[in-house]
Amino acid sequence: LGLAYFAQQQYERARPLLEEAFRADPKRDGLGYYVGFARYRQKDYRGALAAFRAGATKNPDIEQLTRFYTSLALGAIGSTGEAAAEVEQALRLAPGSALTGAAERLREGLAVARGRERRLSLEVRLGFFFDDNVTIVPDLATSEPLVRGLRQRAHESTGELAGLNAGYAWLRTENWESTVSGSFFGTYNNDLPAFNIYDMVGSLGLTRKLTLGAMPAQAGLQYSFDELVLGESVFLLRNTVALSGTLVEGEHHLSQAFLRYQKKDFREPASLPSAERRSADNWAAGAVHLLRFSRDQHFLKAGYQFDWEDADGKDYRYYGNRFLAGAQYTLPWKGVRLKYDLDAHLRAHTRKNSLFPTTAPNTKRRYDTEL
Repeated sequence: LGLAYFAQQQYERARPLLEEAFRADPKRDGLGYYVGFARYRQKDYRGALAAFRAGATKNPDIEQLTRFYTSLALGAIGSTGEAAAEVEQALRLAPGSALTGAAERLREGLAVARGRERRLSLEVRLGFFFDDNVTIVPDLATSEPLVRGLRQRAHESTGELAGLNAGYAWLRTENWESTVSGSFFGTYNNDLPAFNIYDMVGSLGLTRKLTLGAMPAQAGLQYSFDELVLGESVFLLRNTVALSGTLVEGEHHLSQAFLRYQKKDFREPASLPSAERRSADNWAAGAVHLLRFSRDQHFLKAGYQFDWEDADGKDYRYYGNRFLAGAQYTLPWKGVRLKYDLDAHLRAHTRKNSLFPTTAPNTKRRYDTEL
């Protein structure tokens, strides 16, 4: 009955019947193609590949169709190398069939796509900025007597920034990809050069492509090490391990989540009081959801993160709540993009501060709001 519906192009009615038969006997002649084709029409490309590969047939026409749609499914998930190999097999099976013209056009399109698919990426960015709080002094809306004196010091500056990102995908298969990358980011404060920042990062990432039901998904594991230089001295060393996941729920919806551990090693003087030592273990978890339009030319996003900083010094131990929001709109003129992002980090310190307020130390806990 499922094949009868399939022949009448009533694929929605055919699919559940074919799926039931496929679960019972996946090697039944030609059944893998019919199930795979039905899944392909629903944009379940990985499910289609699983059916095509699990099936079997003695019919050369069905075998050629299976190869052809396997190539299409592989191309849809970005595996152009494997897709090209499949379409070559389809052409060899029956060079003079009615499918030959479409297969040759597909082969040409895949050749172009493979030419564009680069394993090496390089990005350079330059910019200018104005920072009204380079030295990160507190707001005047406080009763702390030291703040007024801090605010009187120079804390504003114009400046330039530069960034360099390079990555190489040394492993790339249908389901796996691994990339090694490095980056540099630097800021130069024209009026306060002692607060110039240089950050160098090296990372290694591994990504697994999969499906949850009919929804494309990715799981990733990444390790990175970075060195942050403040002025002319090393300020901070960080080792970070992150586990992340991405789920594409539909054409307009995409969700991401992560778990992260970070080891922070601040280069601090030996004379620093133990309560003020900032080296820490930081654990974080969070998620963000994107509402996408016009193939990601425009989007809205919102997210939340929680982090726990277990610092060596009690004055820097905190629980944090971070709220994220943003939007992007792409103009019709030369792809110019307008973007806005809001990042609000609210930190509640767990212990009473040993230094502040200076009029009554060890009496109050510190609360920070960073925008």
